Amino acid sequence: MNAAAIDTDTAARWTRDADLTGRTSLRVPARAAWLAELADEAALPSVLADPRIADGELLVLGGGSNLLFAADLDGVALALTCDAVSVVADDGDAVIVRAGAGRGWHDFVLHTLALGLSGLENLSLIPGTVGAAPIQNIGAYGVELDHRVHAVEAWDRDAGATVRLAAADCGFAYRDSRFKREPGRWIVTAVEFALTRRPRLELAYSGIGDELAAMGIVAPTPAQVSEAVCRIRRRKLPDPVLLANAGSFFKNPILPAAQAAALAAAHPGMPGFDAGSPGLRKLSAAWLIDAAGWKGHRDGDAGVAPGHALVLVNHGGASGAELLGLARRIAGSVQARFGVALEPEPRLIGAAW
Repeated sequence: MNAAAIDTDTAARWTRDADLTGRTSLRVPARAAWLAELADEAALPSVLADPRIADGELLVLGGGSNLLFAADLDGVALALTCDAVSVVADDGDAVIVRAGAGRGWHDFVLHTLALGLSGLENLSLIPGTVGAAPIQNIGAYGVELDHRVHAVEAWDRDAGATVRLAAADCGFAYRDSRFKREPGRWIVTAVEFALTRRPRLELAYSGIGDELAAMGIVAPTPAQVSEAVCRIRRRKLPDPVLLANAGSFFKNPILPAAQAAALAAAHPGMPGFDAGSPGLRKLSAAWLIDAAGWKGHRDGDAGVAPGHALVLVNHGGASGAELLGLARRIAGSVQARFGVALEPEPRLIGAAW
């Protein structure tokens, strides 16, 4: 088959030796032996039966905002572009909304707000797609995605069938899920979200109240909370269109409460947060990295954002291996100074942490 030819039998567009550089927000040089672009999830079984997939590794691409290529992909990159949104249940208050995996995440959040629905406003402006959101179990400003997921539809490669998993069956944990832990098994095709017409706004997270006050808003709507979150994120985080980055590169470490208290006593000003489980505390990875002196650091074109220590950036010509090397040095420095291990949020392709 010629490069970039259309395969009408599978409704997929196949590209040989595909350039993936522009398909990740870090924009590091990367190629795949094949790229398959699929607009109809119903064609997935026939695409997966193609010998090009059977012969090599399969990587499902979303918006590419949570991937770091340290090497080329000797296999197939699969991009699902199905992006339909529909209301599947509505009792007047509680509403279940289904979105295809290829829908842009922020666009979907704005769509739900336009429908008069609340629940996702704190997750505004997070890059990526709907299909990638449950894999990473995204979260921000006091809201975790698993609290909003009703069900996930996914192709189970072990069973050779589409399954529908309730939120309780998705193995959600902090920035983790069964989909992330079993990356070769699941292909998320759609997600259902439990939203409401009666807002129960989450405003306690640091910064949101101050931002709303600065906007002159006393009794905010969900759309106004979304705008406040967007304003905060735009100030703190570099725009990946202007400066390539994958958002937060490291997870916030979760430690036993006694260890966290000892660190706080030894380092006044170190913030700590409720980890959602008894006996555990969450620390700020950004604070640890900043305290270790890395904010604004630059090694060639691999660097740390000057405005946020948690964000690794590509100034133009950095390779994935160079960014990974910088990340490892940062983690080693934090471990040496604080005795705290950092783990990356992005999935590493072609390397292990």
